[in-house]
Amino acid sequence: MGIVDSLLDIGGKIIDRVIPDTNARELAKEELNKAVLEQGFQIDLAQLNINNTEAQSDNIFKSGWRPFVGWVCGIAFGLQFLIFPLANWFLMAFGHIAIAVPFNMDMLMYALGGLLGLGSMRTYEKMKGVA
Repeated sequence: MGIVDSLLDIGGKIIDRVIPDTNARELAKEELNKAVLEQGFQIDLAQLNINNTEAQSDNIFKSGWRPFVGWVCGIAFGLQFLIFPLANWFLMAFGHIAIAVPFNMDMLMYALGGLLGLGSMRTYEKMKGVA
C-alpha cells in the first residue's frame, strides 16, 4: 500500500465521519480521488519537464549524470549477476579456483540511493521555485 492509497484511506475515513448523507459522501470521495490523481499527474508532468530540460542541456554535468549513473549501475549489476557467476562457473569447470569475487552490493545500493535521493530533493526544490 503506497502513500497515495494511505492518504485516500485516511481521507475516506474523515469523509465518512464528517458527511452523514451517503450520496454526498460518495461524491466527496470521488472528488478526493480526482484531486489526488490530478495532483499526481501534475507532479509527474513537472518531473518530465525537468527531465526534458536537463536532457537538452549542453552542460555535461546536467545532461550526462543520469546516463552515467544508469550505465555504471547497469554494468555493476551485469558484473554482479552475470559476468562474475559465469566466470566462476567456467573457472571451477576447468579445475581452477574461483577468483572473480563479487563486490559489495550494499555499497552500490547505498550510493545509488543517495544519488536518487539528491535528484528527488532537487526536483522538489525546482517545483517549489528554489533557484
